[in-house]
Amino acid sequence: MNAMGSACGLECSACSFYPGTCGGCAAVKGSTFWAQEAFPNKTCPLYDCAVNTHRSANCGGCAELPCRTFYAMKDPNASEEEHLRSITARVSRLKGIQ
Repeated sequence: MNAMGSACGLECSACSFYPGTCGGCAAVKGSTFWAQEAFPNKTCPLYDCAVNTHRSANCGGCAELPCRTFYAMKDPNASEEEHLRSITARVSRLKGIQ
């Protein structure tokens, strides 16, 4: 897994839930506390796609990056503008580590 700790380009160390409530998606294999609450299979769809389906460390090598799942997985507390800025930053981060 990359130094970010996430498959989607989020910086785990910048999150207020890290490392207490969440050890990062690499450590919990995509089954973060919020994914356990939000998704039927209890795994983040981005992690599941990159790591479990495509056997990659992260989304950085995907030709579809950012895919529709990236756009659909919006933090409900973020504005649309913040969401799009986050996607741009995460894609840049991911492309930089490949």
